[in-house]
Amino acid sequence: MLCKGFEIELYTGTPQGKVVGLADQIVRALPGFAWEPDRRNVEYTTPPRQRYEQLLCDLVQPRQRLRQFLHTLGDYTLIPGSTLALGDSTVFERSDPHNPYHSFIEQTYGSRVVTASVHINIGIAEPETLLRACRLVRLEAPLYLALSASSPWLDGQLTGWHSTRWQQFPHTPPHVPLFLNHRHFIQWTETQLQAGTMQNVRHLWCSVRPNGNRRPYDLNRLELRICDLISDPIHLLAVTALLEARLLQLLHDPRLDPLYNHPWPRVHAEDLRAQADANAQQVARHSLDSLVTHWQDGRLLRARDWIAELMEQVTPTAKAHGFACFLSPLRTILAEGNEAQRWIADIQQGQPLQAVLQNAIQTMHQRERELASQICSSQAA
Repeated sequence: MLCKGFEIELYTGTPQGKVVGLADQIVRALPGFAWEPDRRNVEYTTPPRQRYEQLLCDLVQPRQRLRQFLHTLGDYTLIPGSTLALGDSTVFERSDPHNPYHSFIEQTYGSRVVTASVHINIGIAEPETLLRACRLVRLEAPLYLALSASSPWLDGQLTGWHSTRWQQFPHTPPHVPLFLNHRHFIQWTETQLQAGTMQNVRHLWCSVRPNGNRRPYDLNRLELRICDLISDPIHLLAVTALLEARLLQLLHDPRLDPLYNHPWPRVHAEDLRAQADANAQQVARHSLDSLVTHWQDGRLLRARDWIAELMEQVTPTAKAHGFACFLSPLRTILAEGNEAQRWIADIQQGQPLQAVLQNAIQTMHQRERELASQICSSQAA
């Protein structure tokens, strides 16, 4: 099994759904939490693990600590979703007014970046293997967005998108190629830094990227960045299990590389990139029900059907590595819809948006309590 870890961004606010910026107080008081440019959300990172049982508690326990601290500040809680459901997206609330990079972000992008999401990191140490993995995942990244979409609203209104976050978030630089190899990634990054289209090596905001301690030179993991926040940790582990099983398939069979032995790799890579980006836009609007183009054979199919096919393909690999059971919740998502679809359905049935959000806040809290008491407490014992 591969090592895995998460970067989790969360909104803080009231049980009524109003987002309140508390990140500066949280970061000063709680080790392990970091602020984003806007103080209305806060981030924590989990350590790399192989076992899913450990990952589950790494996800839940920091939230328990955060909730306990929030109670010392007042009647505050964590708010699910990836956009400012009831908030004011016309303003920017700086968490660190003296940070020049944050100043650049505020001046360049404004509140388009004030979103909450989850970044899934999976360790792959060999650079060329990592770049091969990034190529495959770039083409299938829209499927992970389809499973995770949780931002159908902004400023108290439905937007018409299932992932408003991915629709509005600045993809920077605007054109990120399918990298042919490690040397290509290094040269491209150096060119962007010299041209100013990237302010620093972190300023690469795309669906998936190679990551490491000294990028672009020293790389050790794949970072999937396209997912909206998945509030249920069990569902997040299911999405991660699908990604890991797919990567293990690729490690066993390099022919899954989209550029494997292609006679015109640069031309083919550009065609595939454009197709993947178009798929991502379709999924941002309709998530599991979107029509997307399969990169292998050009078929037009619904995202939920492609995911079902992928699950069937990777299940033997997941079984061989002992984590097939963690794929099971994906069937629930495919049958009942992702968070955005369930929330939209509730609103269409007559529930006010604020009531749907308040119910989601309570559901998220209750789920964490169940997991903390049933699973994490027994692991600690």
